[in-house]
Amino acid sequence: MHYLQAITAMLQNKIYKNFSIEILKTFFLILFGISLIALTVRAVNFLDLIVDSGYSISTYLYYSVLNLFGIAPKFIPLSFLLALTIFIVKHLEEGEFIILWTSGIRKIEIVKLFFYISVLITIFYLLLSSLITPFFLNKSRQILSGNQFDSFLPTVRSQHFSDSFKGFTFIVEKKIDNKIKNIFLHDTGNNLKNLSSNTKKNQKSVIVAEKGAIEEKKIFLFNGQIISSDTDNFNNDIIKFDQLSIDLSNLVTTTIKSPKLQETSTIKLLSCLDEHFYFNKELCIMAKEEIIPTLNRRIIMPLYVPIISLICCFLLLKNKKFFLNKILIFSYGFTIVLFTELTVKFTGLNFFLKYFFSIIPFLLIFIIYFLLKYNFLMENKNHE
Repeated sequence: MHYLQAITAMLQNKIYKNFSIEILKTFFLILFGISLIALTVRAVNFLDLIVDSGYSISTYLYYSVLNLFGIAPKFIPLSFLLALTIFIVKHLEEGEFIILWTSGIRKIEIVKLFFYISVLITIFYLLLSSLITPFFLNKSRQILSGNQFDSFLPTVRSQHFSDSFKGFTFIVEKKIDNKIKNIFLHDTGNNLKNLSSNTKKNQKSVIVAEKGAIEEKKIFLFNGQIISSDTDNFNNDIIKFDQLSIDLSNLVTTTIKSPKLQETSTIKLLSCLDEHFYFNKELCIMAKEEIIPTLNRRIIMPLYVPIISLICCFLLLKNKKFFLNKILIFSYGFTIVLFTELTVKFTGLNFFLKYFFSIIPFLLIFIIYFLLKYNFLMENKNHE
């Protein structure tokens, strides 16, 4: 008897292990696929780093890849919902669960297995959203702040007014390869003060030229003039030139280089909850309404994943009522995903909503688990 029990337990553990591996494989495959599609769409917007700010292709690619860590956490609940639904429906259609029921395995044990898997996903979600994602997003921001623009040429477009650099605007009438015609440059940030005899800080410069050429961070202008003005005394200094070489390597792009809230570590954001531990008092006060939603997204949202696993377990019921058919059960799980995404944004504005959002996962887990046990119990009674 003990020998048979040992064999049964061993086979049961093997089945559970295979189930767990299959669900996790499907989950990570779906998560990677959806995240990659979303990254591809977002990478199109990141092209502005090359076109408008003149960063190198390598900087653009590195920055885009690091942003994958900011995209992936958003799709974890949906990926798990799809993975678990696909797994259960597949095994129901193939009749594999019937073998388990007839061998003596209770449905509630499978529910517990799915719940334990969801806990693993929750831990993964927590680590990713609260530690890994802020770190890599901050790293991506450091890349932009640490690297200067690589070439001035991509930022220049025909008849397109550009202000991609701080205190420096320009427009050209025509651009063919690296050759440009009818150039207008306006400097209000003292980037070109070395071109004038006036070395005062409060100085504006305007350069117009008939034609020119661009080579990386240098621009060569021909047949034009420099108009420098002192903003204090309103004095103009005009210099004509036949040929002029300008070094633009000291220009600074307008790309945001300081870390945003989602790029700030969780520990620093938690310190904003107590004014005695502010890591950055100005940021904590200015972003007070956004800090709570950010923390809820990182810490509380992962707790909704186990709810999804329990909702999917209603698919195991044999006699399904209308409101428990496959499509509606999936819709319930999808509603949870939508609810968290839509509600978390407002948790920093409403006191009641903030605490409700934190408590509801535990209440729903208890309620749904009780409903599952009750339905399985009634199903067994009806079967008898």
